[in-house]
Amino acid sequence: MSLEVVFLDIGGVMYDDGVYRDALLAALRELGADVTDAAFGSAYDECRRLQDGSFKARLAARFLGPGADVDEVERRASRRWLYPPGSLEPDVAPSLERLRVAGYRLGVIANQPSVVREAVERDGILPAFDVWVVSEDLGVDKPDPRIFAHAVAKAGAEPEACVMVGDRLDYDVRPARSAGMRAVWVLRGEAPDDPAEEQLAEADAAIADLAELPVVLERW
Repeated sequence: MSLEVVFLDIGGVMYDDGVYRDALLAALRELGADVTDAAFGSAYDECRRLQDGSFKARLAARFLGPGADVDEVERRASRRWLYPPGSLEPDVAPSLERLRVAGYRLGVIANQPSVVREAVERDGILPAFDVWVVSEDLGVDKPDPRIFAHAVAKAGAEPEACVMVGDRLDYDVRPARSAGMRAVWVLRGEAPDDPAEEQLAEADAAIADLAELPVVLERW
């Protein structure tokens, strides 16, 4: 089946994921964590390396203790989780345009607060997307299979005609492939700096930036 719909994540794929990282660190400190930048950076990079479960849950347990209120960490981080002007990755707009010209429909599947739509609109890329599925709007987070099923149904396409483009194996690649979609792993954001060969093999393709995406999809 030919590819029709390209779904993209937001943080790490289209926007600088350092915004979320900094918001999470600030939330932990606000809740009493005595954590240095170096200690947090090391723990965060370990989450990136593992690609196995919620970063905020793992980091909350590490720095606040096993009984940490992860929902409260998320609430406090969300207040700071706002992409400022200049945080859109430079390869995004031209890559989206190339995909549109090539005839693909574009969509978003992302774990984000609803307010992220304002940044996407401000940066002029909102009109590129035909399908918009954000976790706070839907009330379902990745990697829950329902968010992928909802997006595919909203696109009016078969899963085999869709591809997910994300920076996480556990939240993007694996659940998308389980849903019958193809998956492209973007090696930035929450992806590890040096992914293992077995990790790379989990995705249908791995790319360093979005400029490579149209070329990869043309081969399928």
